[in-house]
Amino acid sequence: MPDILTKQDGPILRITLNRPERGNAVSDEMVAELTGLIETAEKIASMVVLRGAGEDFCVGRAVMGAAPASNPDAYERREFSDVVFNCYGAMRNAKIPIIAVVQGRALGFGCAIAAACDITLAGDKAVFQVPEMAHNILPTMVMSSFIDRLPRKAISYLVYSTAEITPERALSFGIVSDVVPAAKLDAAVETLCSAILKAPRPAIYGVKEYVKTAPDMAVYGAVEFARNLHATVNSSGEMRKKH
Repeated sequence: MPDILTKQDGPILRITLNRPERGNAVSDEMVAELTGLIETAEKIASMVVLRGAGEDFCVGRAVMGAAPASNPDAYERREFSDVVFNCYGAMRNAKIPIIAVVQGRALGFGCAIAAACDITLAGDKAVFQVPEMAHNILPTMVMSSFIDRLPRKAISYLVYSTAEITPERALSFGIVSDVVPAAKLDAAVETLCSAILKAPRPAIYGVKEYVKTAPDMAVYGAVEFARNLHATVNSSGEMRKKH
């Protein structure tokens, strides 16, 4: 079976990390494949739903804690890490929303992509953790996915403590959008997808663009961006159609 499964479900591209026997730990090849899928998703879909097969979402990278085959210099190590940074960037830059569905463990890279997605629904039995420091790894890759999602104290606590946190705590930190009973998780995902897809595609694009950009702008600029985006999107023919 492929390590990543994809299913085109009308306007939804469903992506599933498919290594359940390993907690969906990802190889660098899987991360690169995931990046490519997200970068091209807008050509075939209006949204992406990302989840893990089996009991866990993703327990991190398969290489975490492994000794390097050589002693790369700083620039070589930087290039080695780009596969992960590129994945986070693809999630931020995608024109369409990405929804993470988290059941079981979301550790390290799994916790990072749960945070990086636009909306994250978690079952009430989910577990979140950044364990890198316990493996003598400085987790700035994971931290970079948090930087526009989590408060500083939440980032520091997660990284320094290496503590497992509940989905309710992850919600308060900003990793998660909502927590639902595990038995109702799939139904909650479908309800959310249906709500999003009621909107015309330009509106789906516009929300993602504004949320991605406006928080980093000065207030005046963010208001002006809202004004211009509002006028541009709402003047499109698709927005004027009666639904």
